[in-house]
Amino acid sequence: MSEAFDWPELAFSFTEDQFQPTPLIELPRLAQHIGVGSVLVKVETERPLGNFKVLGGFTVALKILAKAVGAEDLHELKAVGLSGDSMPRLICASDGNHGLAVAAAAKAARTRASIFLPAAVSETRVKRIVAAGGEVDPIAGTYDDAVRYAAGAAARGEGLLVPDTSADPEDPVVREVMAGYTLLTRELLTQLQSRAHKYPSHLFVQAGVGGLAAAMAEGLWAVMQKPKRIFTVGSATAACVAAGLAAGQPVHIPGNLETSAEMLSCGIASAPALKILQRFDTRPLVVSEGLLQTAVAALREAGGPMCTISGAAGLAGLLHIAESPSLRTSHHLSADSTVLLTPGISGNYSRISFENKTRRIGE
Repeated sequence: MSEAFDWPELAFSFTEDQFQPTPLIELPRLAQHIGVGSVLVKVETERPLGNFKVLGGFTVALKILAKAVGAEDLHELKAVGLSGDSMPRLICASDGNHGLAVAAAAKAARTRASIFLPAAVSETRVKRIVAAGGEVDPIAGTYDDAVRYAAGAAARGEGLLVPDTSADPEDPVVREVMAGYTLLTRELLTQLQSRAHKYPSHLFVQAGVGGLAAAMAEGLWAVMQKPKRIFTVGSATAACVAAGLAAGQPVHIPGNLETSAEMLSCGIASAPALKILQRFDTRPLVVSEGLLQTAVAALREAGGPMCTISGAAGLAGLLHIAESPSLRTSHHLSADSTVLLTPGISGNYSRISFENKTRRIGE
C-alpha cells in the first residue's frame, strides 16, 4: 500500500462525503492591527471532525487495519468490514482529537476502538469520541500516562496501537501519521500558487507533542520567504516541545500540565517530531494562559473562524512577538512579513462531515 498522504480520498470513501481541501483565507484587519503585510489562515475548522488530526489518525488507522486483516488496499478493507468478519480493535491515547480520528476510523471499518484519555478531559470531548464510535477509558493522570496505558494494552494483545507520539525517533507509525498531516501543506502550496500570493515568512503552529509543526516545517521550509521563522507555541505549564528543543531530545515536564489549551497538555514531546523540528531551526514560544484566551477572541474579531483555545495557540504566539519591540526586531516581523496560522475547532460532530464554507483570500 502507498504512503498515508497518497490516499486521503480513498480513505474518506468510507464516509458519506467527498474529500475537499480546506479553505485558505486572509485576515487584513488582523494584519493591519499587528503591523504585518498579511495574515493567512488555513481553516482547519472545516476539516472533517473539525481539525487536522483526521489526516493522520483516521487514514493511518485504516491502513493498520488493512495490513492486519491481509487487505491489499482500502477497498478490500471496506469489503471485509461489510462482510461481517471480525476485525481487530484499535487502541490509542489522546487528549481528544487524535482519539476522535481513530474512533471514526474504527466505526467506518466496522470495528471498535479503545481511546485512553486523561480523566480530566472535558465531558464534551468524551461525548464526541463516543458519538464517533469510540470506547473511552479514562486514566488517572496526564496525557503521558494515557500514552503508557495505551501502549501496555496493545502489548497485551488487546488491539492495534495507533500512536501519534513516540520516544523512538524512527517510529514508523508516528512518522506515517505526520506524513498524513503534510496533505495540509500540499493544499497550501496549491492554493498559494493558484492565487500568486506570497509564500509565508513566519509560521506559528500549536505545539502539542510537535507532530503538526514538524509536518508543516518539512512541507513549507523550501518555499518560505526569508527570514524563514517557524514557531511552536505552547502553554508555560506544558512546554514539552520547548524543553525538548532546548535539550535536543524529549524530556519529561513534571506536574499536572493543567492549561486551558487542553489539547496541548502534553508532558513529553514526540521524538520523531523533534528530529524534524531541529532540522528546520524551529523556535519554541511559551505563552501565558491569558494570551491563549485572548487569541480566540482576536481571531473571531478579525473575521477568522471560531476556534478552541488550543487551535488559537499559533495566534497567541504571533501576538506575543508582535507586542514586544525587541522580539519583533529579533525575529524580523515587519510590514513585509507574511504570517501563516492553522487554527482548528472542537465542534459537536457525530460523524465525519464536510461543510464547504470556503472563503477565498481577499474576501
